[in-house]
Amino acid sequence: MSFWGATVITNLLSAIPYIGGALVEWIWGGFSVDNATLTRFFTFHFLLPFIIAAMMLLHLLFLHETGSNNPLGLNSGTDKIQFHPYFTYKDFLGATVMIILLLQLALFAPALLGDPENFTPANPLVTPPHIKPEWYFLFAYAILRSIPNKLGGVLALALSVAALLLLPFIHTSTQRTNAFRPATQLLFWSLAAN
Repeated sequence: MSFWGATVITNLLSAIPYIGGALVEWIWGGFSVDNATLTRFFTFHFLLPFIIAAMMLLHLLFLHETGSNNPLGLNSGTDKIQFHPYFTYKDFLGATVMIILLLQLALFAPALLGDPENFTPANPLVTPPHIKPEWYFLFAYAILRSIPNKLGGVLALALSVAALLLLPFIHTSTQRTNAFRPATQLLFWSLAAN
């Protein structure tokens, strides 16, 4: 299934006019998903945690310089406590418990949460009959399936993600809380209860 997932996701780039086909072949390292693609994806997935860790450290540096803001918009120093040692120990304990649980899962039951279809060898000549994405990609799958034009579907998918990224810039209130917005609270709890 991973073979077909990589094929479908990288083929989305072929919808880009003029350069799409060349871009897909460049990412694949050939004319189809092959060993070069596997090496590139493995390298990307190996480097991604280090990139995320560097961005987290940069975020903590900026947070240390400017300080965090209060969601109510009130900046008062009366209730502040130091991050270290109180939250440092709490975060260290939580990270330690999580790492221990992840190590137990990875070392003693590595295939527990995996898809059984991933153990069948990939056959590029036969597409599996029941391909469907995981639940966290179903929104993208629904957008792509609902628009018959390939470029239109890819643009709609990109716009749906861009709309989520633009939400913080649309919010212009000085208060960053939902405490005084009953309509937003109702929408949130109806989504949470769904």
